[in-house]
Amino acid sequence: MIKILDKYIIKSFFGPFFFIFSVLFFIFIVNIVWIQLGQFMGKGLTYWEIFKLLFYFGVNVVNLVMPLTILLSSIMTFGDLGEKYELAAMKAAGISLTRVMMPLFIVTFLISVLLFFFSNNIVPDFQRKAKNMLYNIALTKPALNFTPGQFIDQVPQFLIKFDEISGENGENVTGVFLHKKANAYEDQQSILAKNGKFVPTKNQNYLKLLLFDGYIFDENIANKEYSERAKQPDQAIKFDTLSSLIDISEIIKGELDKQKITDDYRFKSYPEINIAIDTLRIKNENTFDGLSRDLVSQTNPFVNVIANTPPTKQKLAPQYLFDTLKQDKKLEALYSAYNRLESVKLSTNSREDVINPVVKFYTQIVMYQQRIISYSFTCLIFFMIGASLGSIIRKGGIGLPVVIAIIIFIIFYVMNLTIENLAWEGKLNPYLAAWLPNIILFPFGVWLTYKALTDSQLFDVEKYKALFKPLIAKFSKKKEHGRYQ
Repeated sequence: MIKILDKYIIKSFFGPFFFIFSVLFFIFIVNIVWIQLGQFMGKGLTYWEIFKLLFYFGVNVVNLVMPLTILLSSIMTFGDLGEKYELAAMKAAGISLTRVMMPLFIVTFLISVLLFFFSNNIVPDFQRKAKNMLYNIALTKPALNFTPGQFIDQVPQFLIKFDEISGENGENVTGVFLHKKANAYEDQQSILAKNGKFVPTKNQNYLKLLLFDGYIFDENIANKEYSERAKQPDQAIKFDTLSSLIDISEIIKGELDKQKITDDYRFKSYPEINIAIDTLRIKNENTFDGLSRDLVSQTNPFVNVIANTPPTKQKLAPQYLFDTLKQDKKLEALYSAYNRLESVKLSTNSREDVINPVVKFYTQIVMYQQRIISYSFTCLIFFMIGASLGSIIRKGGIGLPVVIAIIIFIIFYVMNLTIENLAWEGKLNPYLAAWLPNIILFPFGVWLTYKALTDSQLFDVEKYKALFKPLIAKFSKKKEHGRYQ
């Protein structure tokens, strides 16, 4: 049965919780907008389509927003209770700080469980929807960023410029200039038109442009001497209507390859990723075994490295002492050894280029899977830190608590990125890398909780002044009384 005190504490917590979550979610969404904005430009997307895409991408940031929200909310809640002397009143009534923290700890635990199910079940589905939507956009609306007054070099066979673009979907253009891309020794062609209009085609690989009231300028200079080119008359053909098909198959193919829907690990839940990791581990072991056998066979010519057979010694060539060789033979031996070392070096570098992507991809999958759980534990650790700090500093509002929370989160975020990079380079086990920030912060949270339970004056400035007072007095000169001066 929930008591009145528990209801009051929970109510005090959820007030700043929803406000902070909304603000942080908006900030992270704005960051995504700046990153993804280039993908939306020039595709004629409606506001609803852009909103859906941003929402699909934004759902993924909840994993980072939730721990910071809990950290800030807990600091503000307990700081506000301490500033109003409500914590002191509860302690005077015989209610321990542990009892005061308990209802919010249970609430945070439930939020952590919900975050796990959200990351495990909902986020993969939204990631798949975002990828599907980008794939469909690339298929139907290639990224041709037609900016008025600027030359467009994205189309493989044309250089295009429009003075003005109008219409609901940007289908009407004015002041059209098309120049066929060609080398200096090929026939040249340019088209000028007062206006034009894009019309749909059955074949999605082509963009149809109807031009009105213009001229076609041709220069037939292919396979002709320079002197003959100068004698060629300018050819201008006037037209009322001209239909021009622009081949955009390369643009569509490039975007489809980029947005191709594959069996991405981000589309899977925790158990499904576990199966993918086991399969990938077996594949990697076979790859590394093959590379090891090749390397050993290259560096040691006296060892037979055929699979599942013991090494056998081959017949050795006659060996000579280097000092007994003639000068030309010495140079020949040194050159042969140098070439062999260079060959081994190049072979090792090529194998490194194969191993690094394999290790990085395996690390990404493992860390993505483990973070489905680890971020939930981060919420609990951040609650311990936030509640303890709030009860110690006894300051509410959005001043000092926000500064402290942001500093702690920045430390966590930088630590997360640094450890992630080390794991990608193969210098750290990915399972350990996913949990290491929590492992480091957990003792800090326990220590802060202990300090809060023992009413430690951790942020009391006077305490630190008293600590250094003897040292300051030793090096400072005592002032004489005024009447003796």
